[in-house]
Amino acid sequence: MKLIVVTGMPAAGKNIVDQYARMHGYPYFSTGDIVREEIHKRGSRGDAQTSAKISTELRGVDGLGVTRMAVDRVLKHKSQLVFIEGVRSWPEIELIRSKLPATLVAVVAPKEMRLARVKKRGREDDSVSYFDDRDRREIGYGVAVCIALADAYILNTGTVDEALEQVEKIVAGLA
Repeated sequence: MKLIVVTGMPAAGKNIVDQYARMHGYPYFSTGDIVREEIHKRGSRGDAQTSAKISTELRGVDGLGVTRMAVDRVLKHKSQLVFIEGVRSWPEIELIRSKLPATLVAVVAPKEMRLARVKKRGREDDSVSYFDDRDRREIGYGVAVCIALADAYILNTGTVDEALEQVEKIVAGLA
C-alpha cells in the first residue's frame, strides 16, 4: 500500500486531492471528517469554536489522537493507494511513517485566496472573523513544519484541472 498524507493551511484546497481520490476510487480519510463525525455524535453545533474545541480534545494530550483514529481506518484498507488528510504536526508524520511508508504532500495557496475560499464555501466550521485565529491554531499545532518538510507540493492558485494535474504527477511519481 502507498499512502499519501495531505497537509496544508485551512482553505488551501486540500479537497482537490480528495476530489482526485474519489475520481480514481481511492480511499480518502480526513481528520476533519472524524472531528465532524464526533460533533454530530455529540449533537453539538459545528461552528468554528465548537469544532476547534472538539478537534483539540480529540487530538489529546500528545496531539496524536485523531491521527491514530485516521491511521486505524487507513490500515483496514487493501487499496494500492490511500490518502489521509489533515495532519498538522511532525509527530503525526512520524506516527504514520512508523506504521507504513508515506509521501507527505502540502497543498499551498496565498492567505487572501484562502480567505476568499472561506467566504465562498460557507461551511459551518469556517468563520471569516475566526480565520486568523484558526491559522494561528493550526500553526501552533505544527502544520508549518509539515508544509516546510513536505515531499511534494501542490500550488493551488489556478484552476481545479491544473491542481488535479499536479496531483496526478505526484501519484505517477510514486510508481
